[in-house]
Amino acid sequence: MREEIVRSLLIVFTTFICSVILMPFMKKLSWHVGAIDEPRNDEGHRHIHKKPTPKFGGLGIYLSFLVGYMLFGSQSIQMNSILIASFIIILTSITDDINSIKAWQKFLCHIVAACIVVFYGGITLNNVTAFGFSLDFGIFAYPITILFIVACTNIINLIDGLDGLSGGICSIFFLTIGIIGLYQGRTGSLVMILTFVMLGATLGFLVYNFYPASIFAGDSATFLGFIISIISMLEFKGPALTSFFVPVLVLAIPILDTLFAIIRRSIKGKPIFSADKEHLHHQLLSMNFSPKNTVIIIYIIDALFSFATIFNTIAGGETGIIIYIVLFVIMVWFALHTSIISSKVPIITEKAESKLNFIKNFKKKK
Repeated sequence: MREEIVRSLLIVFTTFICSVILMPFMKKLSWHVGAIDEPRNDEGHRHIHKKPTPKFGGLGIYLSFLVGYMLFGSQSIQMNSILIASFIIILTSITDDINSIKAWQKFLCHIVAACIVVFYGGITLNNVTAFGFSLDFGIFAYPITILFIVACTNIINLIDGLDGLSGGICSIFFLTIGIIGLYQGRTGSLVMILTFVMLGATLGFLVYNFYPASIFAGDSATFLGFIISIISMLEFKGPALTSFFVPVLVLAIPILDTLFAIIRRSIKGKPIFSADKEHLHHQLLSMNFSPKNTVIIIYIIDALFSFATIFNTIAGGETGIIIYIVLFVIMVWFALHTSIISSKVPIITEKAESKLNFIKNFKKKK
């Protein structure tokens, strides 16, 4: 166990140092090729930063990931498919960061990348197990896996709206999966190598991306989402873990935020991938929390989901499930009292609460 921990820390430390060293070069490269995020406050843009910021941070994470793989990884068909697909993802992202491309073009590239992982790498999501129930996808495993990869690829990019937000959430995810993997003695597996390589690379990026950020991940945040999808599927191929929903629950915050965004934009008749200023972090900012404190609050909530996941996976029992339920109730309450779904929802909720209070007071008088 001690040797496994030392090796894991070595992987994290190596990729962390590599990422820290690479980021200043990524800044210069961003300025050189014009991959700069200009602050815009017009309708349809959600920018909060005040000055032009380079956005090749995701590329720096990707390069650190490659270094980590070369030093600690081993060749396999699965890994080859991941490398080819991730190259397509990052190339698409770099192109978009320099000169914006259409959403359908990015979506098509993401589908191609997912197909490479599924049909060449043989990485598929065949079934899911949760709380004693199991569901086998059968013939639908291929389209469901492709959909899952594409969804994860975009989910991190959609919530990347504040300094340190996406990098911090991804770091919590990698750390959680790493802790569970170490406990179960799976250090030498492909999924654990990917996890610790990405943890170090993302933490190195956070050194420059946490408030006030001097570099953004840019559209290359999609690479983080892509690797998360791969880790999620690989992690649950073996018998050591029983529930695919473990990584999903760790990502509860970005998943719920994305779900709320889809509902919100559908109600307004807007494209799902359009930008707006109604995300979770925007709601907290409207409550007069500073950008830094907003990110820390989201970190804490995500860390609680992470703690519940680790506790539930390692110790079992009902405590972890109770924590999940409490956290989801809090999220539902938050959704009903803010405009994260629709500006009409808080008004409807307020009227309903008012009627309930009236009924309670009426009964008390009787």
